[in-house]
Amino acid sequence: MTTRRDLLKAGALAGLSAGAAALLPRAAFAQAAEARVFAPTVGNWRSFQITTTVEILKPAGKVQAWLPVASFSNPDWFKPGENTWTTNARSAKIVRDARSGADMLHVAWAEGEPAPKVELVSRATTRDFAVDLTKPGKPTPLTAEDRRRNTAATDLIPTDGIVKATSDKIVAGKASELDKVGAIFQWIVENTYRNAATRGCGIGDIAALLKSGDLGGKCADLNALFVGLVRAQGIPARDVYGLRVVPSRFGYKSLGANSEIVTKAQHCRAEVFLSEFGWTPMDPADVRKVVLEEPPGKLALDDPKVVAARKALFGSWEGNWFAYNTAHDVALPGFDGPHLGFLMYPQAVTASGLLDCLDPDNFKYTIRAAEIAV
Repeated sequence: MTTRRDLLKAGALAGLSAGAAALLPRAAFAQAAEARVFAPTVGNWRSFQITTTVEILKPAGKVQAWLPVASFSNPDWFKPGENTWTTNARSAKIVRDARSGADMLHVAWAEGEPAPKVELVSRATTRDFAVDLTKPGKPTPLTAEDRRRNTAATDLIPTDGIVKATSDKIVAGKASELDKVGAIFQWIVENTYRNAATRGCGIGDIAALLKSGDLGGKCADLNALFVGLVRAQGIPARDVYGLRVVPSRFGYKSLGANSEIVTKAQHCRAEVFLSEFGWTPMDPADVRKVVLEEPPGKLALDDPKVVAARKALFGSWEGNWFAYNTAHDVALPGFDGPHLGFLMYPQAVTASGLLDCLDPDNFKYTIRAAEIAV
């Protein structure tokens, strides 16, 4: 067995901001839960540990695996920490796809290894975060490279053609960045739906989604559509791919992980960079999740639970979530196959090719989450 340790961001779990506002008192959370008032504010930092165990059940030829780790950082609400791992592989190391910026643990086993297995433990700190969109400020502008990256088209998120035409139609008559983004957010909520039959979190092929006229999917579809429509206006936006890790403290069962086993709790959020507010949290896909899944289910848009989530998720979100990356068109180092649209699930390849990360008969993984003291 070999054990390696990699400190991705030195001091990420220490030196937390002394200026962080106090977390809402317990009584306020209880009241919010009872009243179904979803209203995150800027909270205290919380630390989480994610343990991912991967087993290759049918190894053949050269076996490799790639496990996402946190390469995303936003000092306002998320700080990645330490990664450690144990494996019977001949090599294991943190690598980065230079093009997309995604970090991952790359594991390679010797041919003939009978039971390839790896366990990765990742830590990070996060908190509830909200932007007051009634109080414009002067945030540090994006660099030219950051602006280019976050307005660029990707393989699955074009910014021309039907995406541009749809975006222009939505924002017609809107002058400010905030008004344009607000119109697109509300259009997503009004015109899309969460499709429970979609595998995993969806594919995120937004042009195909628009051309089909059937705007159903899950977070990787709906938030990607939001990001693409915003980018089509030249406004920086990004998907943030990650994982729900603990229950919601605002009374929303559908917006949290309700077990320590979070193997199927992947979720992508979105951020938009507004010149007067900086990076601002947005999650129209979760509004549609509330509509479909929040008890008793299939709620109307004017249901108080939906109204509260719709208001809150335009400018804030809860820190019960672990971020991985904002990467698109991801190349897996050591693999000459096609790029991935995004990296949010563990990946593996054998002589049979890239395994289906949603197929437990060939590729088994378990993810556990826990809040920890540091």
